[in-house]
This record gives sequence, C-alpha cells and structure tokens, in this order.
Amino acid sequence: MDTDKKISYITRNTEEVLTPSDLHNYISQGYRLKHYIGFEVSGKLHIGSGIMAGLKIADFQKAGVRCHCFLATWHAWINRKLSGDLSVIRSAAGYFTESLKASVSLCGGDPERVSFVRADDLYHNNDLYWQTVIDIARRMTLKRALRSTTIMGRKESDVADLASLFYTPMQVADIFIQDISLAHSGIDQRKAHILAREVASRMQVRPLLLDKRTPSKPLAVHHHLLLGLQAPPAWPVPASNLSEALSEMKMSKSNPSSAVFIHDDPSLIHSKLRAAFCPEGVVSFNPILDWIKHLVFTSARSSFNVSRPDKFGGDIVYESFLELESDFKRKQVHPLDLKTALADYLSTFLEPARKHFQRPKMRKLREHIDSLSVTR
Repeated sequence: MDTDKKISYITRNTEEVLTPSDLHNYISQGYRLKHYIGFEVSGKLHIGSGIMAGLKIADFQKAGVRCHCFLATWHAWINRKLSGDLSVIRSAAGYFTESLKASVSLCGGDPERVSFVRADDLYHNNDLYWQTVIDIARRMTLKRALRSTTIMGRKESDVADLASLFYTPMQVADIFIQDISLAHSGIDQRKAHILAREVASRMQVRPLLLDKRTPSKPLAVHHHLLLGLQAPPAWPVPASNLSEALSEMKMSKSNPSSAVFIHDDPSLIHSKLRAAFCPEGVVSFNPILDWIKHLVFTSARSSFNVSRPDKFGGDIVYESFLELESDFKRKQVHPLDLKTALADYLSTFLEPARKHFQRPKMRKLREHIDSLSVTR
C-alpha cells in the first residue's frame, strides 16, 4: 500500500490529526506505527466509545498499524469510577476486553490482531514506568496539571483531591513506556496528547526513538465524540457557553438514556431513540443526525434507508449525509421516521455483539457488569 493510501485510512473520519506533516514523514520513512487507545474500565461499553474506537482501529489495521487497547484500571480508580473501588474496577476488565473485541469485529477489524494491555500488568514491578511519570511531571506546572483534569470529564472546580493531578502525567507516561507512535482517543483527550508531544524532545527516561537515535513526537489522532440522546442543558444552545454545553451533551454510561450500549436489545434501542432529542428541521446539536453522520456514513459506499408510508413520500434511500441533512432541514423527513430508521440500523448492526454476550461465559461477564454501580 502506498503512502497516500495509508494516510487516507489513518485520517478519514477524524476530528484532528497532530500533525499531518509528521504522519506523512513517519510513513514515508518506513516507520511501522504502533497505536494505542486507553479506556477507563468502568461500566457497560456504549457505542460512543466502542464503535467510534472500533471504526478507527479497523482503519489503522488496513494501514498496517499495530493496534493496542489499554485498560486503564488505575485511571478509573483515580476518577472514582465504580465507587472508587480498585478491586471492583479490576473485576470489570474481562467484560471490557470482550466488549472492545466485539466492537472491533463489528467495525470490520480483526480483534485477534489487537493487543490488550492492563494497567495493572504494565505498572507492576516497573520502576521505569514510575520514573517516566516523574520525568513528565517535572515538565508540568501545577496550573497545567489542574487544567488538564478536564480530560477526566470534570471541571477544574470539581477537583478535590491530589490524586486527580496524577492522572495526566500517568496517561502521558503510558504512551512513552509502551513506545507508542500513534496515540488515539476522542477529542476530549486532546490535552494529554498535546502534552506528550510537547515533552517528547525533552524526555530523559523513556523517549520515543523511532530511528533508535532521535527523540520523536507521538502522533495524535482524535475521533468525534458522539452526542448523547438527551436535550442540551439550555435550548437554544448559547454561543457563550458552547464548549460546556457540548461537554454536558456527550454520551455517558452514567446516564443510560443518553447512550446505546453495544449489546442493547432492539426493543431497548427503539425505546431510547424514540425518546431522543430531535427537533424537526433543526440540524445543529441534533444527536440523531450526529449518529447517522458518524456511525452510518463512514465510507463513500455508505447508504441509509428511511422507511415511510406512501402518503408521506414512501421509502427513500440516501447515498450521502448531506442529502439527508438537507431534506431534514427542509422538513422533508420527519424526526420519528429518522429515529425509527436509525434504531433499525443499529439493531441490525449490533446483532453480532448481542449474540457474543449470549454465550454462557460472556453472559456471566455482562451479568457481573450489570450488577456493579456506575458513577461518573
């Protein structure tokens, strides 16, 4: 595969690539990229995490990138997930691994070619890792550490303990200790990746050496964060409060009605989408359109079928998102028809994951995760 084709796979359907010139240079020089995406191990896996990551992992595999999923048990502990009980968090890691494997498979990737790394295994008896954490922390100001806690899904004003300030230097150390040349996440983790790129040339303990000699900057690829199904906290969304509104609107496992989980049954999917925020003719901050754009129209061959009674125009097949968006804006497509069509699509798309978790061993993993209390 030539350089341009590899770059096309790596960059498509992304919010940001840092930087395109570095990516071109690394590939043209023949470096085989090593990818990583980290997940806090907490509650059930929703499509905003599993499918959005799975789509890019499938793309990275097509481009010859070595892919790794990092199970961030300690970060979930710092962030007080699953009641802040590390033993409970560790007990959820098996479910999370199987959920991510199912997600990658749904998206056309090969889960057997993805390495799953647990924080507990990486950190255990690893002095070099903790030296790397300190090396990075020495290059951060206290103000920068505090500002970076927003990657935990919290406001700076919500930070109440010192452990929260460990989160970012540990996340950046995860990148260098594993020789990661392509860090991947949703756009909400951008600050950690920016920091990794900033300190890369000054690392003393564990620099990234792509050519075995010169410290290199890890690439950063950020995918879109799907909106949750709930209405915005204020409508219309005030321009002065845009970033905060978007943060509050993102899909969250702690608000099950805002999300579809990868093993939800069709009746539950339909119920959630029927109740979703989708004002007629409005295309901004519309979660139904957002999901269709980023989950359905992922390639030039994508299409989307909307079934309607003949008296309302009959069935229609859209070959592009822009065409669908235009019709919805002109009120040629009713919100209920759009919700039903998306629920039908997701029900079919997620069927292999449902079947995966119906197997006896997988069913026990899901029953265990269902029994755990989920906190932000």
